[in-house]
Amino acid sequence: MRKKIIKRSRRVVIKVGSAVVAARPADGPDIFTRLADEIKGLKEAGREAAIVSSGAIALGMRRLGMKERPATIPERQAAAAVGQGSLMALYDSAFSKVGEKAAQVLLTHDDLGSRKRFLNARNTLTALFRLGIVPVINENDTVAVEEIKFGDNDALSALATNLVEADLLIILSDIDGLYDKDPKAFPDAKKLALVEDVDELNIDTIINTANSLGTGGIKTKCEAARRAAHYGAATIIANGNKPGIVSRLLAGEEEGTLFLPKEDRLTSKKHWIAFSARPSGRVFVDDGAKEALLNKGRSLLPTGIRDVDGSFDAGEVVHCVDLLGKEFARGVANYSSSEIQKIKGLNTAELVGVLGYKVYDEVIHRDNLVVL
Repeated sequence: MRKKIIKRSRRVVIKVGSAVVAARPADGPDIFTRLADEIKGLKEAGREAAIVSSGAIALGMRRLGMKERPATIPERQAAAAVGQGSLMALYDSAFSKVGEKAAQVLLTHDDLGSRKRFLNARNTLTALFRLGIVPVINENDTVAVEEIKFGDNDALSALATNLVEADLLIILSDIDGLYDKDPKAFPDAKKLALVEDVDELNIDTIINTANSLGTGGIKTKCEAARRAAHYGAATIIANGNKPGIVSRLLAGEEEGTLFLPKEDRLTSKKHWIAFSARPSGRVFVDDGAKEALLNKGRSLLPTGIRDVDGSFDAGEVVHCVDLLGKEFARGVANYSSSEIQKIKGLNTAELVGVLGYKVYDEVIHRDNLVVL
């Protein structure tokens, strides 16, 4: 099964964690040299790759003589500003030595939360692939504050999988994969070679094992695998400090933990609605409408809406919540919050009489709605 999945993966996202970037091998090449060599071979085999790289803050810390990760956002942004140039210079130098080109792509959640900017970013990345250039994607830490942050580059790597339309996500860290318990605390911990259904994995019970250089841990990596799986991409979590790890994974070797993709994958747009977009408000729906959305594949009509919360325009993504406020879906609203306030509970035939016009019968069409 593993070899079959790997064989059909033509475009790969490789996420490189801070611990791997900052590692100083006692002998042998560093991660930048190894990645450049392996991606060159990957391309010669007819594949394409994008890198999602952490490490700007870690490299900035090293240059600034910081021993611990800065606690405040401005200090982290300062470290990122110092480290980002160094990080890209290392990638550029390594790829140039093997006759390849790398390009820096800096993003914030706002960039991917807007459908227009998401598609613009996809067009840019498609052009880079067409030119044979390897995109090196990172969060724009120098401007990203908590409200527009991805949270960690594990989350960014999952969103990038949809953004570049990849078949496989490889997450390289300083761990060998997912274990049944914390391997640092329990010597008898066993590594899981395969996770067939990531939705059945209780991510909340997984003990995080984040290091001092990064913001992620095994929990965020599993969540990234879940998001990628719903796009239809497999994920492998593996140890990036092992020589030749990418080539070995793409040869189908039993390294790391493989997470299988979902068979009922979301379309690219629905994946964007579920995981990239930032909802702007909430619509409260009654039990009948909830049942129709959850089990009958229906659109959300005005008659099923009981209330609306927040201020948003038509075309923005909103939470669909039940009468207790629990979210069960989200989708793109065809009407603004003020319009929905006027037409909630009405039949579609009454819309023109209330609004003076009718743009759509549905407040959210089923093609633009994702059940969570």
